[in-house]
Amino acid sequence: VVELGGSDAYAILADCDLSEAARAVVDARISNSGQTCIAPKRVIVEKAVKAAFEELVLEKVKAKQYGVDYGPLVHPIGRDQVAKQVRDSLAEGARLLHGGLEVPKPTEDCGKSFFPPTVLTDVKPGMTCFEHEIFGPVIAIIEAEDEADVIRLANQTKYGLAGAVFTRDLEKGQRMAVKDLEAGMCFVNDFVRSDPSLPFGGVKASGLGRECAAFGMLEFVNVKTICVK
Repeated sequence: VVELGGSDAYAILADCDLSEAARAVVDARISNSGQTCIAPKRVIVEKAVKAAFEELVLEKVKAKQYGVDYGPLVHPIGRDQVAKQVRDSLAEGARLLHGGLEVPKPTEDCGKSFFPPTVLTDVKPGMTCFEHEIFGPVIAIIEAEDEADVIRLANQTKYGLAGAVFTRDLEKGQRMAVKDLEAGMCFVNDFVRSDPSLPFGGVKASGLGRECAAFGMLEFVNVKTICVK
């Protein structure tokens, strides 16, 4: 059993509850200061609602408090890696909406490991924040022309750990989660989380096998076939 991380995509469709989608994205990405394998690394939004969605994300990010909702990263090396990835993404054409490299440390207790919640937009394939996992509180917003483009962009990665779909059409959301998104775990209208009762694991370069639930238990036993005539 091997879990190798991911570049999880959250699909924000034009018919979804934008406020709830923004809340889920921000809560999931800021949790544990972004150091979560199943956090939304790429947020793919239909063009028609991108501007409105960005406003809601900014509103909810700005409400987060240091020491309450997030803290420093685990180590200065991790902080420096996140900073480099953000710097490279900006140099490649991403646009900074919030946070970034110039935000001062809030307190002295964070040492050299502080990195602020950051929102990037106009992210495109080929950019660092699209192609690589950023293990920090960085939200990367990607514009899609329509639902088909959302799916195409979501699957345009070597990873496949988890993903989510936000839509008011539950039948469509379930279809996309089951048939369209190339990921080991897909949630509809909520952020992805682990639970001991649910199998946990990815596809593609995100790992092999499953942890948790009955599927996880079977990974750690030898299945023996017996035939008696």
